[in-house]
Parts: sequence; structure tokens; C-alpha cells
Amino acid sequence: MSEPTARTSAATKASYLPTRWQRLNGPQRIAGVDLARGLAVLGMIAAHVLWIDDPFDWGDPSTWAAVVHGRSSILFATLAGVSIGLVTGGTTPIVGDAMRTARLRLIVRACLLWLLGLVLIGTGVPVYVILPAYAVLFLLSLPFLGLGARQVLVLAAVLAIVMPFVQVVFEALPVWSSPAGNDLSLAIGWHYPFPVWIAFLLAGLGVARAGILRLRVQVWMVAVGAALALIGYGMDAATGADLKAEETSLWGAVWTSRPHSTGLLEVIGSGGFAISLIGVCLLLCRTLLTWLVLPVRAVGAMPLTAYTAQLLVWAIVAAAVLGDTGDLAGFRDLEPFPALVLWIVLGCTAWALLVGRGPLEWAFDRVARLAVPARQAPPTGS
Repeated sequence: MSEPTARTSAATKASYLPTRWQRLNGPQRIAGVDLARGLAVLGMIAAHVLWIDDPFDWGDPSTWAAVVHGRSSILFATLAGVSIGLVTGGTTPIVGDAMRTARLRLIVRACLLWLLGLVLIGTGVPVYVILPAYAVLFLLSLPFLGLGARQVLVLAAVLAIVMPFVQVVFEALPVWSSPAGNDLSLAIGWHYPFPVWIAFLLAGLGVARAGILRLRVQVWMVAVGAALALIGYGMDAATGADLKAEETSLWGAVWTSRPHSTGLLEVIGSGGFAISLIGVCLLLCRTLLTWLVLPVRAVGAMPLTAYTAQLLVWAIVAAAVLGDTGDLAGFRDLEPFPALVLWIVLGCTAWALLVGRGPLEWAFDRVARLAVPARQAPPTGS
């Protein structure tokens, strides 16, 4: 090896890790958003595999693990809106060919998410896979990408109030009790019903348009989100319907904050919780604590990979140990949560620092860019 070649090789090796470190910690990533996404993924894993029987009660610390039920997936959906807002211009929506390209790439990503969701459903793991719902929400977001912060947030608020009432009507449709109803429900992610959940995505899009990097916006998110959470959960504690009322009356079905009920009080309370938590994560990552939570940020930097990995590992372990991927109680009795979280956190951190972008994130982006190339500006002059 010649001396110049050797020096070039050494320089490449010396710059490799700093480059990967910069990819995870540089200005192209928002650490607080990654942290919130990491918490959402880990929260969904907890909701899937832990035995959590008691409902969440602010006044009883022994029930606080139940905070993951419902709220983790709503946080995930809200962050989807944040991500879409950031890639379509942040505070100022992109226009023209750039917006057209962004919309088409979102359609490609939606199709890929839907197909991956079907694959994960096919493993037989007994969870409601969120990816088909994600795909539908991506498509529903397309008409709103050119709107500003105020317009999007007002629309999100209106939908959050109106759609829980409409959802009760949708739930009563006979299609859900038909032979194909269960398959249709899984295929469109109806456990996370898009008529209501579009409000969460638009709330995330709205805060991205408001300027999620601004300190004033972050403080506003914490304050307003906390106020909404107090209103939603407080009204439920004072006047909320019980499970019997939910099943027997329209008002009971709407006036509840029970996780996954899509009730009005859940939308207000859990939506506010998501917005506030994102704000807290953004503020925390303005401090030195951002380095302490780097492993969780690494998970949030590749949420699709982490989410998919936990379901594939679940399917493999359950098939090998229990002989049945659908045995939820048997899998939970194995107490897999500590090992599953440890390996996902370590794996994502190692991948981020040694390789870079998450494998599924890279693959989806690559396919979207190949399917929808960026348009080149026409040459100027004669």
C-alpha cells in the first residue's frame, strides 16, 4: 500500500465514528423529538408484554405503569404529525414541485408501512399492529400539508371534539360484525381509528408548523398540553362514564377517557399528555441530560426498526419456547420486558453509532426517493 493510500484509509477510519456521532447528534436531528419517539416505542413494548391490570390513577404510584396504555400509541401518532411537518418545510410549508414530491413520497411510504404492517400481522403476534393505521393517517394528512400552524391546530381541535361522536356511529356499522369485519379492522388499523386519530396527527403537524425548535413554543406545548390533560382526565374522574354506560349509551361511549375508547375525554386528556410530553422532551434536551438519554434517543432515531424488531423477536421466541406466537399470557409469563428493552436499546444505540440510519428507515427512504425522484429546476437563460 502506498503512503498516500494508507494515509487516506487511516483518515477515513478516524472520521468514521465522528461522522456517525454527528448523524445522531447533529443539527439535522431534533434530540427532543427522538427522545419522545423512543419513549413512545418503549411504552408500546411495555403495553404489549407487561402484565398491567390496574387502571392508571394519578394518586396511586403503584398504578403508574398503566400510563403506557393508549397514551404511548397516541404519542406515536402525534409524533408522526411532527415528522411530516418537519420534512415538508417546518414553520413554512414547501410549495410547488417540492411539495408535490414530498406528497408523492409520503404516499410511497404509506404503501410500504401498510405492507409491513400486514407482514407483522401475519406473524400471529397478538397485538394490534399500528402500522396500517399509520399508513392511512399519512394519506389523510396530504390535503393539510400546505396549511399554517394556526389553521392546522384549529382543525385538529375541531376534529378532536367532533369525531369522537361520529366514531360511535362508525363503530355501530354492521360491517364490523360481518365475516370480513375482523380482517378489515386489522387491515386499516381500526383499533387506532383514523377518523379520530387524524386529530392527533394534525396536532403534531401544527406544533411543527408553529416552530418546534423555539423555546416559547416548547413551553407553550408543556403548559397547554398539561392543561388539556388535566381537563380530560379531571372531567373523567369527576363525571366520566363507567364501562357499562360506555356499552349502553351514546353519551357513555363518548364521555370517557378509558384507553383506546376514542372517547372525547381520552382524546382531550391523552392528546394533551402527548403534546406536553413532547414539549418536556424538547426542553430536557436543551440541557446536559440529553447525553444521559442518548440510548433512548437512538431508539427514537429508528422507531420503525425498533417497533418491527420487537414484534419479530416476540414471534421467534414465542414460536420456539411456547410453540404458539399467539399465546399472549404465556409470553408475558416469560417476563420478556427487561431483556427485550435492553437488547433493543443496545442494538439501536450500537447501530446508530457504528452504522448510522436505521435499516428500515434507510430502506423506506431509498425506495421513496427512487420511486419519486426530485424534480430538477429547468436551466435558466437561452
